[in-house]
Amino acid sequence: MRRVGGSCSDAKTATTKDTKGHEENLGPGRSQTLADSPAIISDVAVRGRFITFEGLDGSGKSTQLEKLARSLRAHGLSVAVTREPGGTATGEKIREVLLHSATAGLSPFTEMALMFASRAQHIHEVILPALAEGRIVLCDRFTDSTEAYQGGGRKLGSKAVLQLHEILCGNLQPDLTILLDNEAAFSVDRARRRNRKHKGGRSEKGPERAAERDENRFEQESRAFFGRVRHAYLAIAHREPQRVHVINARGTPSETHADIMELVRKKLKI
Repeated sequence: MRRVGGSCSDAKTATTKDTKGHEENLGPGRSQTLADSPAIISDVAVRGRFITFEGLDGSGKSTQLEKLARSLRAHGLSVAVTREPGGTATGEKIREVLLHSATAGLSPFTEMALMFASRAQHIHEVILPALAEGRIVLCDRFTDSTEAYQGGGRKLGSKAVLQLHEILCGNLQPDLTILLDNEAAFSVDRARRRNRKHKGGRSEKGPERAAERDENRFEQESRAFFGRVRHAYLAIAHREPQRVHVINARGTPSETHADIMELVRKKLKI
């Protein structure tokens, strides 16, 4: 069951607008209600399931999310795949500012504020409408990333992140969070190799494509930074063991996928 912040006695339901450009409708599931939340978020009757993937850059999140999406679709389920920062036209513009290697001089608080600006629009425009229509939403990163990267890596702490999540996101919580864990050095080295490969591919397509997919800004951080991020992630998992499940990502992609499928079947009865 999804956990939503606010008083249960104050819970209410309402309608929401259609989502744009997302996938087919899923059959109705159990109806739940969204508790009182800020005006920025529409109240909806939640019938879908919300699954997030977390982990260091290079941990294999995107690969595993796509594998899970294919498996769920093969079982006849409707799946919406999205990501953060991003997921909407506005969010993708914010993503470029946050992740582009040319972006310099952002304060940690500005970075955190931009993450939440993207997230609030993402929830309003994509996540809640998809859940209201009964879809399974698979999201590459959510607020746990902000708590790990800005709260842990940037040393802003968890309190500010959780307060902003309550104010701007209505304290929306995933049904299940899959935390892919690996050693920081291994994950970061893998992410840097991936980005060098993308950069090489862009240069072959000409200078007009040079700015595309440059998302190297965080990979430029020190290993100490990523060590703090990983420590923050594991602290979240320890604090919320019912929601956050750590998956050992040191095996092959197929082995990791098998572990994830077992977890999803067990936790969400899918």
